Amino acid sequence: MIPVIDKRKTGINLRRLMDLRGITPKDVQQYLSLGCVQSVYRWLDGVSMPTIDNLYALSKMFHVPIDMIVRGNVDTSDYQMISNSSRNRRLYEYYRFFWGNGGLKASTTPVFI
Repeated sequence: MIPVIDKRKTGINLRRLMDLRGITPKDVQQYLSLGCVQSVYRWLDGVSMPTIDNLYALSKMFHVPIDMIVRGNVDTSDYQMISNSSRNRRLYEYYRFFWGNGGLKASTTPVFI
């Protein structure tokens, strides 16, 4: 099966991320410098999708990878699989360090176990 983005599921997930962080559609509009808030509501309703540039900016706003925003027709538990696999523990720790801390800090280095 070819993976396809599901706009409705992505909109629901985007709303969930916004609710968890107390972010309103107006906040997203201002953060992305959009002309009107209606664009954000279209994303939330599954009518349209953010551009890749906006998805990248949203991933930084929410401190999550783009993959954690976009939902599709394939059940992806990539990050759960990475965390459960002892073989990939270093990769998991790498992502946990960078995404868990809100991004790269100039004076810090990741510690791998």
